[in-house]
Amino acid sequence: MSADPRAALTSLVSAFERHLEACSGRRGEDDPTVAAAYDDLLDAFETYDNALYEAFGEMTPLDVYTGDDADEDDEDEDDEDLDEDDDDDDGVYAGLDDEDFVDETDTESDSESDDEDRRTT
Repeated sequence: MSADPRAALTSLVSAFERHLEACSGRRGEDDPTVAAAYDDLLDAFETYDNALYEAFGEMTPLDVYTGDDADEDDEDEDDEDLDEDDDDDDGVYAGLDDEDFVDETDTESDSESDDEDRRTT
C-alpha cells in the first residue's frame, strides 16, 4: 500500500512548523527538542518524496544533506584543483592578459610594412 501524497504533504508542513517552533525556542547548542524536530522533518520529507514518486512518478528537486557524503568531498577536491591554476583569481573577469591578446591590426600593419620594405629594396 502506497502512502497518500496529500496526507504526506500535510505531515511535512506540520513537521516544518514543529521544527520552526523548536528552533525559535532553542535552549542551547545541543537542544534535544531541535534535534528531534530535525529528525521528524527529515522523516516527513522522505515520506512525502516517496509518496509523490509512487503516486505520480515525480520527485521534489530537493536533496537531503547528511554531512557524510564522500562524493561531495571528491567534488570539493576537484574544485580546489581548478583554483590552483588561477593564483591571482579574485572572481572578477578582467579580460585577456597582454601575452594572451593578439592584436590583428598590428599584425596586418606589420605585414604591410614588410611588403613595402621588400618593394623598396
